[in-house]
Amino acid sequence: MTTALFDSTITSLPLLGRGKVRDIYAVGDDKMLIVTTDRLSAFDVILPDPIPGKGAVLTDVADFWFKKLAHIIPNQLTGIDPETVVAANERDQVRGRAIVVKRLKPLPIEAVVRGYLIGSGWKDYQATGKVCGIGLPAGLQMAQQLPEPLFTPSTKAELGTHDENIDYATVEKTVGPVLAAQVRAAALRLYTEAATYARTRGIIIADTKFEFGLDAAGTLYLIDEVLTPDSSRFWPADTYQVGSSPASFDKQFVRDYLETLDWNKQAPGPKLPADILAKTTAKYREALDRLAG
Repeated sequence: MTTALFDSTITSLPLLGRGKVRDIYAVGDDKMLIVTTDRLSAFDVILPDPIPGKGAVLTDVADFWFKKLAHIIPNQLTGIDPETVVAANERDQVRGRAIVVKRLKPLPIEAVVRGYLIGSGWKDYQATGKVCGIGLPAGLQMAQQLPEPLFTPSTKAELGTHDENIDYATVEKTVGPVLAAQVRAAALRLYTEAATYARTRGIIIADTKFEFGLDAAGTLYLIDEVLTPDSSRFWPADTYQVGSSPASFDKQFVRDYLETLDWNKQAPGPKLPADILAKTTAKYREALDRLAG
């Protein structure tokens, strides 16, 4: 897929909304078409330059994990070919980068699981000795594996605003204690099984975020994307070293570049040089190749 897709322009279906990366269309009353574009967001800002082929890679990675982890929790997939729900002249916009999913009610939280001490968790630990209010042993280093994976949920921010970490008690108040416990257990099991598998493929999953939704009967489903380079930190295991920020297969590479610029992390985002675009494409592709073979 050589032509980058920044915005889909499907007119044969009603547009429900555009997220940072995905465009969502209604397919009848009970299903949706999710088109994963090549947009890239960093620090909650959509950057002006798409990453060629990124949407197809994200779709393949998520599809791999949805199938591999389906024994843990049901997911949004329907198995319907997305090319069959759009007009003939729109099929090239969905080919390889779209899925048809069940229309579910998303929970208003993001289920973040951290297995290693990095990013905002590392900053939190340095300042308080805790991560999202959870106490940790003294003396841990940057990028060190945590004694056990932590469930550190956050709010689901509107486009252009930042997610905020919340404690477990807030999750219980938001969705109720029974559903909160179900979400926490599912998120921790999904992360643990995925991280164990990924390690056999030479990838450390440092952290990730899951999203969940409910059907009309109240059954919990795994939705949105899952364990992609956009929603996770992937590190190459062969160069991982405690005490330093590891190389990555994810958009941390772009974040690190943006941190070198004089940019206030507000829209509009800066343009990316051609070499950064090419290296980002290669990193996403390598993550898929390693995981799925």
